[in-house]
Formats: sequence, C-alpha cells, structure tokens
Amino acid sequence: MKIPQADLRAQYHTIKEEVTAAIADVIENTQFVRGPRSKQFEQAFAKYCETGFAVGVANGTDALMLALRAVGIKAGDEVITSAFTFTATGEAVHWVGGKNVFVDIDPENYAIDASKIEAAITERTRAIIPVHLYGHPADMDAILAIAKKYDLKVIEDAAQAHGARYKGKRVGSFGNVASFSFYPGKNLGAYGDAGGIVTNDPKVADAVRMLGDHGSAKKYENDVMGFNSRLDGIQGAVLGVKLNHLDEWNQRRREITTFYSDAFKDIPAIQTPKESSWAESVYHLYVIQVDHRDQVKQKLNEAGIGAAIHYPRPLHLQKCYGFMGLGAGSFPVAERAGERVLSLPNYPEMTEEMLEYVVAAVKKVLSV
Repeated sequence: MKIPQADLRAQYHTIKEEVTAAIADVIENTQFVRGPRSKQFEQAFAKYCETGFAVGVANGTDALMLALRAVGIKAGDEVITSAFTFTATGEAVHWVGGKNVFVDIDPENYAIDASKIEAAITERTRAIIPVHLYGHPADMDAILAIAKKYDLKVIEDAAQAHGARYKGKRVGSFGNVASFSFYPGKNLGAYGDAGGIVTNDPKVADAVRMLGDHGSAKKYENDVMGFNSRLDGIQGAVLGVKLNHLDEWNQRRREITTFYSDAFKDIPAIQTPKESSWAESVYHLYVIQVDHRDQVKQKLNEAGIGAAIHYPRPLHLQKCYGFMGLGAGSFPVAERAGERVLSLPNYPEMTEEMLEYVVAAVKKVLSV
C-alpha cells in the first residue's frame, strides 16, 4: 500500500465540481488579480476567524513581512519568536530589518514556551511572534499579558493553524495581526502560492492592502514604497470553495489523531502529540517523537508510507542564521525535537484501512 504524507488529488476529487465552476467564473469574468472572488473569500475568512478584516496576499511569507511592517517593525527592532519553526518566521523578521530573538519551545505542544519570553526582552524588543506550530495554539493569554506589560506588538504566525481554537476562540483573533499561509498542503490550501492576514485593526488591514499593492490606495497614486503581493482571483475562488469544507476536514484530522494516539498509547518508544487543556488543535501534522528517527523514517518510506520530518533542525542551527552565533545547546528542547520528530500521514481522505496499515508498520519497525 502507498500512503503519501498528504494527498491533494484525493481532496480535489471530493470538491472537483465546485472548484471547476469557481475557477471558470474567474476566467469568464477575467478577474485574475484580487477581484470579486478574492474579496468574497477575504470577507468569509475574516468572519471564520472571528476578526473584523482579512487581506489576501501572494504567499504566507509575504503575509508575515507585511504584517510586521503594518504594525511598525523597522530596522533594529527585536522580535521574539520560536527557535523551532519553518524558516519563513525568521526570514520575515530579517527582511523587514528586524533582529530575531529566539526562545525555546514547550516540550509537549511545540509552541513557544511563554515562561521563557520575559527573560528575552530588552529595551529594543518591539514584538512577539507566537507560532501555532503543527496546528496547535500557543498559550495566548500568557503571551498577551507579557505584551501588555511591555507594550509589545503580537503577530500570530498561524500558517499551520487554520481553524484552531484557544479557549474556544479562533487563533488569529488574539494579536494585533495574524498571518496565514495557503500553500497547497495546508489545512486550507490554494492551488498555488497564496497567503493572507487577519486583524481587528482597520489601520493594519489598510496598511497591508496598500503595501501589497505597490504602496497604493488609489490607482497610480503611490503613497509609500510597497510591494507586489496580491491574492490571485483563481486562488481566491479555490480558497472560497475549500473554506466551506474546512471544519469538516479539521474534524477528520482530529479523528485520525485519536486513532493513532489510541493505537500508540501503551508504547513507551513513541511520544504522541499532547493537546493542552485550553487548545483545540487542527493537527496540520500528526507528529510523534522516536529515537533513531532517521532510520524509522527510512523503513516506513520503504513500506510505502510517506513519513516526513518537520523540522530536522531548529532555526538557530541553520546556516543562514549562523551570524547570530547561537550554537548547539542554546535551545535544548527545540534541538531534541529536531532530532526526534516524525510526521505520519494525516489527511482527511485517509481510510481506516490506511490508518491500520500505518499503525502496523510503525509497530513493526519499532518491534513492539
């Protein structure tokens, strides 16, 4: 049996007619950049995220960079974020001229360890970026309390957490602004690159929209130096269709997570994901920890299972962040995770037979 890490073709076939009609409408009306379908999606996504505004942009990395600029982050400003995340989080800070300040992660939910943030604050700190990694929310109450105490901006990196909840409220609705990636493999994914922000601040929404359209609020009138980062009409149409199915898909991911975790609960060699009491994760990834991770992954791949690693190396140990001078031992929890995490296939179209095959293969590889 061949079971990929994700199967976008399987998902497509469940919504083929809806998506085909939506794309055809964009083509027929030749509204290829922003346009009515993108606007409709922005309105629907803002409502879904329980925020006042949403703005679509070209990709998730742009969403982070534009969000940082929109809240005033500039050259020399320090931004505290997680040492264990996809590189885009750190890239965005770097390319707006900010300085990354990394903090270790919670050993159970992989989000930034809120108890370690305050010690990283200096007189140059201006913002915190909590990352809702793997679809699990960061501890927003603790983070917001610190931000209020030190007058810091909060930019939620929700690239993997579409629909997740913290204490019953959608992630993305807590900070000054939140960024999302709609990369095809995400819980809510486009058919190409796409991203967006949500916020309750109209000034932030206007700033992101203007910055993403060459600094222009009115055609051919450029008020600030901007960028070209706009949501394509076709991607807006695809996302609008998929948004209607997102809660159902997320619920299936949670069911799959329960299946896996129940199957592995009595196996000491496997550390299964832990959901904090205040969280409702959407399990963008189902991530276990095992010793000898690389060998386990190889054997599962040989059995036809698309086990993958997200992520093998924390940011501070990546070559591109070498200038920061942070060596091994700087963030031990993140480093241990990088050595042991392994993502098992988890997508809504998986059948019980597929899940049983994965579980049996994992047990066989671990000889349990």
